[in-house]
Amino acid sequence: MNLIQLSHPEHGRRIARVEEGNLHLAGEKFTSIYQMVTEVLEKGTTLTKMLNASLSEDILDYNAIYKGESDWKILPAFDHPEQPAMCVLSGTGLTHKASAENRQKMHTAANSGKELNDSIEMYLWGEKGGKPENGKIGVQPEWFYKGNGSVLKGHLEALSVPAYADDGGEEAEIAGIYVIDSEGNPVRVGFATANEFSDHVMEKKNYLYLAPSKLRECAIGPELILGLDFKDIPGKVSVERKGDEIWSSEVKTGENNITHHLSNLEYHHFKYKQHRLPGQVHIHFFGTGAFSYGAGIKLEEGDRMKIDFPKCGRPLINFIKVDGGKEEIIEVRELS
Repeated sequence: MNLIQLSHPEHGRRIARVEEGNLHLAGEKFTSIYQMVTEVLEKGTTLTKMLNASLSEDILDYNAIYKGESDWKILPAFDHPEQPAMCVLSGTGLTHKASAENRQKMHTAANSGKELNDSIEMYLWGEKGGKPENGKIGVQPEWFYKGNGSVLKGHLEALSVPAYADDGGEEAEIAGIYVIDSEGNPVRVGFATANEFSDHVMEKKNYLYLAPSKLRECAIGPELILGLDFKDIPGKVSVERKGDEIWSSEVKTGENNITHHLSNLEYHHFKYKQHRLPGQVHIHFFGTGAFSYGAGIKLEEGDRMKIDFPKCGRPLINFIKVDGGKEEIIEVRELS
């Protein structure tokens, strides 16, 4: 079952079940999937049962909304609607061989005479120890922080290249969606198509700039997928400029195509107590095997990024917005 979050200038936020060309609205009681998930956890039922029991008689035309031809707008597939700071955005890198190879090329100068740089080395650690036997802990993957829910975008929204950035480029991924229950236990709600969006030029300057290169806007959606089999998820990512496709690539993700079991990635994220605060939302990106920057493409104002994993509903489309202003100093006021 696939769900979607919507907003309307008069009717506010609503959620709906995806039914091919239509969206079946839930009743007005629930204005976010997070709200419904919270009640599901309190009552010990399932999200599927609660949603089906709350469906209204209202049916919307998904095609018009998806194309942006309606007053209804698609929101990120999941969020924390009241406290964006309680939504943690993070990711796992070097899980796909192509990603590690691209990183190897970018950071050859940092090798210090070694045959393999740290990126390829970490990827190979994953190949060797990222899929442990049941009940055992595997090798730790690369991990990065992207920010909080204030930078989370939805389908058809622009992703900004700020004045302080060197670049901005798509990263076609699957994101895991999680909520921490009242006892501090992580609960996986589902998955969503994601554009992790990073500053690869900044990262290329020095591998120690990886952390700030990830502090950018990102997008998920349009649909939240319940019960997705995370074994093998093929897809395609492309970039259009002024109506012409300038780059595209097949991309494969899922456990069969990465170096870690899903359970190992989840363990190494949620082992930290600060990632298990009751009520928290976690949106965790699982890496990619293809991005246009690796093919020498520099994205420009208005470029259209499209990420299509057919098993995850309709494609996610976002546009590039370049901040043409100058970088401005943020002054800190001293409290005396």
